[in-house]
Amino acid sequence: MADLNEYFPQEVLHPCETLNEKLEEMGMSRKEFALRTGKPEKTIIAVLKGESSITSEMAILFENITRIPAHFWINKQARYSEYKARLKRRFAVNSAEEWTKSFPYPEMAKNEWVPKTRRLEEKTINLFEYFGVSTHEAWENLYMKSKLKIAAYASLAYTLEPHAISAWLRQGELQAEQIAAPEYNKKEFQKILPQIKTIMADHPHNFFTQLQQLCLTAGVKVFYTPRMPKAPISSSTRWIKGTPVIQLTARYRQNDRFWFTFFHEAGHIILHGKKYISLEGIDFSEADPVKEQEAHAFAEEWTFSKQEEEEVLLQHTIDADDVTKFAKKFNTHPAMIIGRLQHMGVIPFSVGKQFIEPIDLSNLEH
Repeated sequence: MADLNEYFPQEVLHPCETLNEKLEEMGMSRKEFALRTGKPEKTIIAVLKGESSITSEMAILFENITRIPAHFWINKQARYSEYKARLKRRFAVNSAEEWTKSFPYPEMAKNEWVPKTRRLEEKTINLFEYFGVSTHEAWENLYMKSKLKIAAYASLAYTLEPHAISAWLRQGELQAEQIAAPEYNKKEFQKILPQIKTIMADHPHNFFTQLQQLCLTAGVKVFYTPRMPKAPISSSTRWIKGTPVIQLTARYRQNDRFWFTFFHEAGHIILHGKKYISLEGIDFSEADPVKEQEAHAFAEEWTFSKQEEEEVLLQHTIDADDVTKFAKKFNTHPAMIIGRLQHMGVIPFSVGKQFIEPIDLSNLEH
C-alpha cells in the first residue's frame, strides 16, 4: 500500500525552474547556453520549458557551465519524474472506482485472493496487483478485448459477469504457477484414464487428491477454485505456459456432476489441443458448440456410455440392486447411471438418492 501511505508532496517543480533562474543569474541566453553545451537549441529549449527531461549526459554538461554538480540535476529530475509518475498512478486509481466496485471484492478477500480492506483506493491497488495490470484499461484490453489468448484468456466481453469470471480465471492462473508438472504427454494421459475411471467408481474419501496426483504424472494440472457469486462457472480447461490446466468449482456438489465435468474437460485436452479454451457453464463468444458436443460425448463414453445405457434400458424395471449390478459391470459409479436415467426422465429424481455422493472441496487449500 506504499502508493497511498508514504509521503506524497503536493507539488514538485521541474528542474527547469532552477535552471532558468541560474541562467538569469548568469546573464546567459538560451541560445548561448545551447552553444556552450553542444546540444541543439530546440533540445535545450524543451528542457527549459519543462517539456523534456534532463538526462545524465546533460547534467554533466550543465555542471561545467553552471558550476552546479551533476548529481544535483540528476536528483532533481528523478524527484520530479517520480512525482509525475505518482500523479499518473493516483489518477489511474481514482478513475477506476466504478471498475473496482464491479468485483465481488469481499468474497475474493474471504478466499484470501486479495487483502481485506474497506477503502476503495486500496481495493483498486490490490486488484491491479492481483491481475498484474497497471490500470483498469489494461484489464479491459486483456479480458474484454484480447483475442490473442495471451496466458489463455478468452474475451469475456459478452458474458454476464466478466469481472467475477476474470477474478476466478486469474486465481486459476496463480494456482497453476504454484504447481510443478512434467511436460504434457498425451499418450500417458490417455493411458491413465481407466485408472481415473476406477477412482470415480470407487469414490474414496481422498478421490480428489488421487485424481490430481494421477493427472500430474501426465503433465495435466487439476485443481479446485471456489466460484464467485453470480458467476455460474463449473470448470475451465486452458493451456497456461504450454501446460494443460483443468480448473474446477464442484459447483453442483455431487459426484455424478463432478466426474462428468472432469471427463468433459479431459476431452477438450485430448481432442482439441492448446488453442481451445473451455468455460463450462458460461456463454462466451469463443465457445464452439461442435467442440463442446465432442467433449460431452467423450465424457459420456468414460462415465456411462450410450452402449451401456442401451443395455440398462433393456430392462423393463430398474431397482437399486440393478443399478449396483450394472455399475460394477461397467466399472462406474451408480450415481452416473442414476444421474443419466433421471436426466432422461426414465426414473424420477426422488429415486436413487442414496447413490449420489455429496462433494465439498472447500476444505482444500486454494
